[in-house]
Amino acid sequence: MTISLERTVSIATDGMEMAEPTEHHDEQVLDELFERLEQAFPEGYRVEIVEGAIFMTPQRDVHWTTIRWIVRALEDRFGMHVLVMSDVRIDFPGENGLCPDVFKLADGAKKDRGRWRYQDIEFIAEVISKGTAHNDYGPKKAIYAEAGIPVYVIADPHTGRCRVFTQPRDGEYRIETTLAYGLPIDLTPTFPGLTIPTADFPRD
Repeated sequence: MTISLERTVSIATDGMEMAEPTEHHDEQVLDELFERLEQAFPEGYRVEIVEGAIFMTPQRDVHWTTIRWIVRALEDRFGMHVLVMSDVRIDFPGENGLCPDVFKLADGAKKDRGRWRYQDIEFIAEVISKGTAHNDYGPKKAIYAEAGIPVYVIADPHTGRCRVFTQPRDGEYRIETTLAYGLPIDLTPTFPGLTIPTADFPRD
């Protein structure tokens, strides 16, 4: 489900003094939108704002099972106290309030005004949903590359393949690798000792 952000913003900012677009202003707009969306949309859905459009995605068992395997691999490598989150909102530059399926924060990361900062994210994984696949492969990839996220992994239960993007520079990932389910995702060049098994990733 997609909703035009332009129309929503006109409602969310009704009666508010408009300011020049800044990162802080974008965050205020996103806060207002998410507050209204949480009231409007039922539980069991993930809501994101990508490049000014609102996307609502239902949670599914295949989705969650894949997330669980990825989180387990991160915990096996970094320990149970590793800062790993799932479906937690992160504000990226522009009108982008994203809830990555999995993300790992750097050791010592601290919240800023009650929210984790994208600058402290070291790893992101997204699990494809049919309705929003174009976001994961397109706008989100561009947003994560521009933000300098060192590793971005896409797991696609529909094709049974993972795509791994590394070495972001100048708004693009310089290295892209495609792996069939069953082959391990070797991230040791970035995170020594980290390999994510995919043999048990479910297919859709």
